[in-house]
Formats: sequence, structure tokens, C-alpha cells
Amino acid sequence: MSKKGNLAKSTLILSIGTFLPKLAGFITLPILTGYLTKAEYGSYDLITILVSLFLPSMTLQIKAAAFRYLIDVRDDREKQKKIITNIFALTTPVSIISLMILFVVLFFVLPSDLLLIKLFICGYYLADIFVNTARQVARGLGKNLPYSISAVISALGKMIFAVLFVLFLRMGLLGGVIALCLASLFSFIYIAFKIKLFSYFDRNLVSGQTIKSLVSYSWPMVPNEMSLWVMNASDRVIVTRILGVTVNAVYAASTKIPSLINLAQSALTLAWQENASISEKDEDSDKYYTEMFRTMMNLQSGVFSAIIGSMPLLFMILIRGDYGDAYVQMPILCYAIFFQGMAVYLGGIYVAKMATKSVGITSVCSAAVNVIVNLALIHFIGLFAASISTLVSYIALFTYRIIDVKKLANVRMDIKQFIILNMIMLIEVLLCYQRNMICNVINFILGVSVCMLLNKEIVMAVLRKIGLVKKKS
Repeated sequence: MSKKGNLAKSTLILSIGTFLPKLAGFITLPILTGYLTKAEYGSYDLITILVSLFLPSMTLQIKAAAFRYLIDVRDDREKQKKIITNIFALTTPVSIISLMILFVVLFFVLPSDLLLIKLFICGYYLADIFVNTARQVARGLGKNLPYSISAVISALGKMIFAVLFVLFLRMGLLGGVIALCLASLFSFIYIAFKIKLFSYFDRNLVSGQTIKSLVSYSWPMVPNEMSLWVMNASDRVIVTRILGVTVNAVYAASTKIPSLINLAQSALTLAWQENASISEKDEDSDKYYTEMFRTMMNLQSGVFSAIIGSMPLLFMILIRGDYGDAYVQMPILCYAIFFQGMAVYLGGIYVAKMATKSVGITSVCSAAVNVIVNLALIHFIGLFAASISTLVSYIALFTYRIIDVKKLANVRMDIKQFIILNMIMLIEVLLCYQRNMICNVINFILGVSVCMLLNKEIVMAVLRKIGLVKKKS
């Protein structure tokens, strides 16, 4: 099968684990916004975001090494056992110690009377550490379907348990946290048995040298993940601290529709990291990377256009309660996610080349931009500072990486294409802000048309696959 064929197959399988969880999240959103108070929903959102802060530092981002190292030993069972054994030999004790520290930290984040909630938060974090590590092991072994099904189980679990504990039992924030904990636990149980994870464990293979090698690859990914957290979550922390938890609830709601753009990039990014790593030693790798850069830009721009064009309708359907102020933040955040997607694509080349230090450096610089811009503007323009700082930081990340990655691969960007696409996207953003029926209709038609034209090859391939268009003879 060709490189693009492998990429398409992997993307399709991984889409199961990205689209359905997002869909479940949007189904759950009206329940959370409708049956939690603004303060509770703000705290719930903060808990889910903080997981991305603690997990990388707790485990030294060792799951990244699990994925990358296992790709190179897919035909060697003994080497697989050695890598997986040492991954969990490090993860288990470090996670337990870190969670003890987290439990203390939570007393400064949440009110002191919420002891049970704090315990379930720690349980959720521990289950999430193990399920995410197991998923990366599955990806490294080439078992993408169990990876995706595990993600679906987690998402459906959150939805089902949220309905049970929040909607029916009216347990408020505690119910929401219990739902998170149980969903991750069941997801881990599934993937552990599906890939026969425990069969790879052998205490005789525990090696300090192997752990050192794995950590030497993974630790630069910690500042990367921490920096991405800063760009994704520091906004919420700063907003909560300066403007209050209810304003953070508005900002949290404003991120939900823009995150739909991640549906286009998430599965493709996961598949791209795998293909980029496998193709790294090929003679035509630079040409392949350039072709994929153009494909990614068209896909990201097309989905951006469709989402912006559908924004008024999506907002009316998906957002419940008093969150009208969230609408004006969404076009800015959509634009930010476009640049995020392009930067993440370039990050896949760093992963393929094992240049994890470059991943960390570029992310740290962009995170610094995010915090500086946010703190500089929040007292003057309020909540807009959060969305604008996110946009500026991702533009900085993309710009830095497109220049820096040329040290590793000759990836060429079509400047003319880039300028034209950005002009179209800016026009759509301006139309979205007009908020009247005529502009909304024009924007919808424009958005869908741009999406179809930019991705006509993909659209035609899908139509042929489902039999709506005949294959060329």
C-alpha cells in the first residue's frame, strides 16, 4: 500500500477515536452547562484542563517514547517487551508519588470542604495516566483500532455517567468528576486486555539504561506539553484569577465550537506522526513532507471555513444557558486552531527526526508569548485578551517552526496559497461578526464552497468509496 494509502487508512481508523469522543462531548455539553452552576462548570472545566498540566510532568511524557520507540521494533517481540516493561516500571511509582503531591496542591485550588471531589480527581488523573500510556503503546505496536475504541469507550462513559450522576442524580460537580474517573477506568481496562498489555511485562527486563534512553527522548516533550498547556489552559487560569470563575465558564463555552476544527486535524495528525516516522529514512521524504503540508493547509482552511459559516446555527444548537458573550470569542479561537493545526503538523516532522528538543524549544517560546500578551491585555479588553493571546501564540509557534524545521527537512510552503487562504478566512471572520441573516447565509454558502473546493479530491474519494460516484475506468 502507498504512503498516502497507509495514511488514509490510519486516518480513517483513528477518526473513530477522535470524531465520536468529540460528538459525545458536544452531546454532554448541554447537560453540563444546563445542570451545573456557572461556578461548578467553571471548576469542572478547570479540572479537565489541569489534567494536561500534571500528566506530562508526572510521567516525564514517557508515553511519547512508548509510541516512537515501538514503531522501530514492530517485528521484534522481545524488544517490545523490554520497552513496554520499562515504560510502566517508571510510570507506576512516579505517578503514585506525584498524585500524593497533587492531592496537597488541590487544597489551594478548590475549597477545603470538597474532600471527596479531590479524591476522585486524583483517581481520574491516575486512570488517565495509565489509559493514555496504554493507548500510545497500542499505536506504537500498530494497533490503531483498539486505540480508537478505547477513546470511544472513554467518551461514551463520560456521556453516560454524566447523564446518570449530573442529570438524574443531580450530584453537581461531584457527579461530573465521578463520571470522568469511571470513564477513564473502563477505557483502560478495555485496552489493557485487548492488546494483552500485561503479557509484555517481564520484571527481569527492567533496565536502568533502557529507562535512561527512553527518558532522554521523552523529557524534552515535557516542556512542549507544558507549553501547549500554557497556550490552552493558562488563559482559563488567568481569566479565573482576574475576572472570576463565572467568566471562565463563558470562555470555556466559547472554546467548544472552535474545537470542532480539531476533528479535521486530530486523526490526521496522529496518523501523520506515524507515517512521518516510518517514512523518515526514505529518499523522497522531503517531497512527501511538502505534499502533506499542502494537504494539511487545504484541509485546515476548508474545515475552518465550514465551521465559521455554520457558527450561528451551531451556537444555537450546542450552547445552552446564559453564554451569549461566548459567541464573539469563537471566530478568533477558530483562527487560532488553524495555526495550531499547521504547527502540530510540523511537530510531526520533529517527532520523525527524534528532534524532541526542538519541539520543546519552539513550544516554550510560544507559551511565553501567550502569557505575556494575555497579562498585558486582560485589564484593558477583558475576556478578548484570552482569545487574542491564544491566536498570537499559535501564529508565533507556526512561524518559528516553519523556519526551524528546515534544519531537518526541506519543507516548502506555497506563499501565494497561504496568503490567499488567509484572506478568505479573514473575510469569513468579518462576516461572522455581522450577526445578521443575510451575512450568515452568505458566509454559510462561502464556507461550504471553500471547504468543498479545497478538498475536492478527498470529497470525491469518499463519494467513490460509498458508491455515489463511479470510479474512473
